[in-house]
Amino acid sequence: MNPTKRNYRATFILDNRGKEDSIDQIIEGVKKEIVAVQGDITAVENLGKKDFARVTDAKLPGATYVQVSFSAPAEGPTQLRERLRLNNSVYRTFVQSI
Repeated sequence: MNPTKRNYRATFILDNRGKEDSIDQIIEGVKKEIVAVQGDITAVENLGKKDFARVTDAKLPGATYVQVSFSAPAEGPTQLRERLRLNNSVYRTFVQSI
C-alpha cells in the first residue's frame, strides 16, 4: 500500500431514469472515475434501491445506493466529486475517510 494514499468509503446515489445505461454500467463508469484520480478500488457493494427519507424530487422518490471502498491521494475525493458533478447518472456523492 502506498503511504501517500488514504482509505475512503464513498456512497453514490445513482439515477438511471430515462437512460439506456444499466446500474452496472453506471457503476463501471464511477469506478473509472475513481481510477482516473489515482484511486485503487478495494470493494464495491450495490446496496440496492432505497426510498429517500426526504423526497426533494417527486419524480425520484428513491434510487440505487452503491458503496465503493478505495484508497486515493488526499486530493482524490475532491477531484472525484468534481468529475462526477457533471455526470447526471450520479445523483449524490458522499465520501468519508475510514
